[in-house]
Amino acid sequence: MTAVSGEQTRRRLRFPDGFVWGAATSAYQIEGAVDAGGRGRSIWDVYAHTPGRIVNGDHADVAADHFHRFREDVALMREFGLSAYRFSIAWPRVQPGGRGPVNEQGLDFYRRLVDALLEAGVEPYPTLFHWDLPQELQDAGGWPARDTAFRFADYAAIVAGALGDRLGHMMTLNEPWCSAFLGYGLGRHAPGIHDGRQAVAAAHHLMLGHGLAVRRLREAMPRAELGIVLNLEPHYPVSPDPADVAAARLSDGMQNRIFLDPLLRGRYPDDVVTHLSGRIDLRFLGDDDLDLISTPIDVLGVNYYRPATVAARQAPAADWSVWPGDERHEPVPATGDLTSMGWLVAPEALEELLLRLGSEYPEVPLVVTENGAAFDDLVGADGSVRDDDRIRFLERHLRAVHRVLDAGVDVRGYFVWSLLDNFEWSEGYAKRFGLVHVDFATLQRTPKLSARWYADVISGNGILDGE
Repeated sequence: MTAVSGEQTRRRLRFPDGFVWGAATSAYQIEGAVDAGGRGRSIWDVYAHTPGRIVNGDHADVAADHFHRFREDVALMREFGLSAYRFSIAWPRVQPGGRGPVNEQGLDFYRRLVDALLEAGVEPYPTLFHWDLPQELQDAGGWPARDTAFRFADYAAIVAGALGDRLGHMMTLNEPWCSAFLGYGLGRHAPGIHDGRQAVAAAHHLMLGHGLAVRRLREAMPRAELGIVLNLEPHYPVSPDPADVAAARLSDGMQNRIFLDPLLRGRYPDDVVTHLSGRIDLRFLGDDDLDLISTPIDVLGVNYYRPATVAARQAPAADWSVWPGDERHEPVPATGDLTSMGWLVAPEALEELLLRLGSEYPEVPLVVTENGAAFDDLVGADGSVRDDDRIRFLERHLRAVHRVLDAGVDVRGYFVWSLLDNFEWSEGYAKRFGLVHVDFATLQRTPKLSARWYADVISGNGILDGE
């Protein structure tokens, strides 16, 4: 790829040697081929085909058809100069029922993908679970059921046995907050359940599954870098009023510390336990669970998109079952510089978040595993896509990462979300995050201007200063 700017004499803000430059996707959002090669049904197949769930009635039966076009997509990664590609493995493609027989056709797809990446000089960064739980496991209770954690560990061992000789990295879960609280609490994601009690149990069992999986992976892949990916947000009070400050603290506990503390400190935060213990039965917590959850990891993946501003509720919420904590605080709609998702563009919040993690949890290196933005990308008359807003977004956030590195925080890589325009969950195809434009009628791929800009960043191992 050629550089976007001809001003090559400007100084670059360089990143450390070996810094990982990547892009990310997930299986359900891009693969399509939901009935191909012995794949089973996932909760997202069922949810997306339920009327009223997805914008415009969209579903991911075809998506970007990466299953059939992965070689074309790997060629784009090579063209951009990516050093790494973060993708997820679809549990129902590997183990259609979530337990029992293994689908070798599904494993063969991932073998071919990993081999193609390695041949292209792109390091694979797979994630075992990016929300597509096999429907049969949901029918048996889903993540609120303790047994699902053990089934996940079995699945992890299957993948490690098939692919471990090719892989130097593995993440267990992507954004367990979303799986638990959007899926079982707010009901905005699959499986679409509104029950705060199930959400808390799901959150715990997701993390238990993570710990069990890390132990199985460590046995099968002793030299691999193992970790987990959390979606983390700074939570700011809307005012200095003590009630708003307390609400923001609880909100932080229920999104961030409810995962960080058991993972890295072997305990749940006291304020979160106090908040929950008076509301739900916590007897699903096993005696050894926190020891398992806090099994040492090698890296923490950080997905960051936006901060949250929080206010105390003036009156109790009508229905606590939405998700725990919601009766004490409520989000404040963002204003200012927004993406097409309505999310505030705030690179300074990413800087604050990474500095906080480096200070409070210094024992684990960090990778920014997702950062990106949806904008209303338009294909020009000449067929090009000029997404200048995305370039500005990425450039500002990379400057924040660079400042964090200068402050001494161990950040080892950055992955743009996303490589391709894709099925954006409940938003369907209405929101585009990709470096590559996908025409969902023809499936034609067109690199956007941001892809060329990012290729220049990678080739120079840094961003041009003075912009």
